[in-house]
Amino acid sequence: MTKAARALAESAAILSDLDGTLIDSSEAVQRVWDRFSKRHGLDTRTVIDYVYGRPPREAIRVLLPEADHEAEAAAIDAAELRDVAGVRGLPGAAELLNGGHPLAIVTSCTDALARARLAAAGLPAPEVLISADSVAHGKPDPACFLLAADRLGVPIANCVVLEDSPAGITAGRLAGAQVIGLPTTRPREALVEADFLAEDLASLIS
Repeated sequence: MTKAARALAESAAILSDLDGTLIDSSEAVQRVWDRFSKRHGLDTRTVIDYVYGRPPREAIRVLLPEADHEAEAAAIDAAELRDVAGVRGLPGAAELLNGGHPLAIVTSCTDALARARLAAAGLPAPEVLISADSVAHGKPDPACFLLAADRLGVPIANCVVLEDSPAGITAGRLAGAQVIGLPTTRPREALVEADFLAEDLASLIS
């Protein structure tokens, strides 16, 4: 058993990101943000690199400082809810969600989008789902993970965070949890702040 797998098995609770960790929504994300980028004359790759792991409403304030942020965020929310084609569960996700280990999903999606993507992937939503609707500030702010641990009734120091983005890893570390980085959407060198790195989700629970 690897150190990462041992940390997961010995944790009191798992706080897992959604996109890029439990599900692959990359095709849908690419389509939605490509249209946004072209509409505003921005580079799609740069936009996606920035928004990944962050709530759209917060990313848009940085990307379009002079725009109507509420309107732009609402447009993104609607576009993402319409487009869940190709969303699929990653290997190991169903086993993790159905394994009986105390678990919360902590995502930068809205609650509605998280549930729509889970349904599209054929995965169950856990009882505790912390979304962009749950906190005032998204990742890398640690509030989302602290809230998830509180809802589960587990000290954050006894939790393990599963994350694929630098912003999420920073949030987990600031919260006080151990963090396992998954290089599913980012190269390993971008995840160096994680306490452990795993090859993928399946390797942690096999």
